[in-house]
Amino acid sequence: MKLSLHGVSVWYSNAVTQLRIAHETGYSGLEILPEHLYRYLDNGGSYAKYRDLLAKYQIEITCINALKRMGRFQPEERAALLREAEKVVQAAVELRCPVVQIMALTELDHLPDAARDAILLENLCAIADIGKPHGIKFQIEVVAFTAFNSLQHALDLIKQSGKDNLGVVVDFWHLHAGGGTTPDEVARMDKDLIYGVHFCDGRAAHPGEAWDEWVQRNYAPGEGDVDIPAWVAAVKATGYNGVWSPELLSPRNWEDDLWDIARHSIDDMKKYIY
Repeated sequence: MKLSLHGVSVWYSNAVTQLRIAHETGYSGLEILPEHLYRYLDNGGSYAKYRDLLAKYQIEITCINALKRMGRFQPEERAALLREAEKVVQAAVELRCPVVQIMALTELDHLPDAARDAILLENLCAIADIGKPHGIKFQIEVVAFTAFNSLQHALDLIKQSGKDNLGVVVDFWHLHAGGGTTPDEVARMDKDLIYGVHFCDGRAAHPGEAWDEWVQRNYAPGEGDVDIPAWVAAVKATGYNGVWSPELLSPRNWEDDLWDIARHSIDDMKKYIY
């Protein structure tokens, strides 16, 4: 089992500080955001320097999170998507990172189910093919507030794709809030299709309330509606022994000291998984 600091949990920080904090607070990995990585590179950093820092702090990059809006299908938008995929795969290669997260947002929600699935399948295959020669895998995150929000939907598309470098991340909040997945479904999964776990809490949007992650996820573990013990037990039932990452998407908690955020996140997670 690897414990990986999630870049979202320390949103107001930079790629270098995250490595030191991860090391000092007991993590062995970092799930880095492209925004933080690219900002570092655009302002004088280099992959070589960052690899030196990874070695110094004994931290692995476990995932780059994320390539977003993977359902783009208009010609120019899709071309941009594939260019972004090439860029993030190159970053993964440079950082010796095995997994890139991919996710659709609301770009396909206006389409009929069959059309939406056809686009998702085509794009998933194209993205998988970009990573395959480099040994890069992709974890699909289904997003609660979109039409592509159930675990089974993702697993069906993976099966149809025939690609062996596509899997999923079990994100407690997204699966709970999306309402289309139960812990029992996770427990029945093939563990080899789980590429990561996002440990988090929160609630679904109330009737008539707009979806806003900064509102519905503004909860520390144990404060929201997610049955965390049930989701943890479900993941363990599969035999999964990979990366667990506490994702604290919480504007209230983001105002704490960054070091304290990371320490509280790992301590809260350990209470449930050990």
